Amino acid sequence: MQATLLSILGLALLGTLHAQDSIPVQADFQQDKLTGRWYSIGLASNSNWFKEKRHLMKMCTTIISATAEGNLEVTSTYPKGDQCVTRNSLYTKTEQPGRFSYTSPRWGSKHNIHVVETNYDEYALVATQISKGTGSSTMVLLYSRTKELSPERLEMFTQFSKEQGLTDDEILILPQTDKCMADAA
Repeated sequence: MQATLLSILGLALLGTLHAQDSIPVQADFQQDKLTGRWYSIGLASNSNWFKEKRHLMKMCTTIISATAEGNLEVTSTYPKGDQCVTRNSLYTKTEQPGRFSYTSPRWGSKHNIHVVETNYDEYALVATQISKGTGSSTMVLLYSRTKELSPERLEMFTQFSKEQGLTDDEILILPQTDKCMADAA
């Protein structure tokens, strides 16, 4: 019985590691070029919170800055009702450039973050594997330095999201808004 349980746990761990390895990371990742202001243009996820809140979501701003330790401080400001909400996250670097980890103090979820592709001055495609006691989910974000991106970049985001197993219902190009855009420092 114990051997069977260990085998199952081993296979589950192997599957998780394989899933993380199957997400590519930007070649020759240059962390300093990723810093600065970004706009969230696209969001795709198979998580329950996304399904529940999708209809309320709008474009938001994200400021990425490097810490002295080489980690990333990620500050996102987004509209929520009549307010602007700011959320800070510390992405801890891993041994692989372009890959970070984050544990949500609020939800206890563990995030394995991959900067999949970026040209640093136009767009960044970021994929996150999220695991929590209740299961796992995938999230893909498309960032832009401006509030608009070319149809080709939007299509690249949609295609990559589908390659991660996400469906059309789980992929959203965020509606533009001016709300909370000026509040993000």
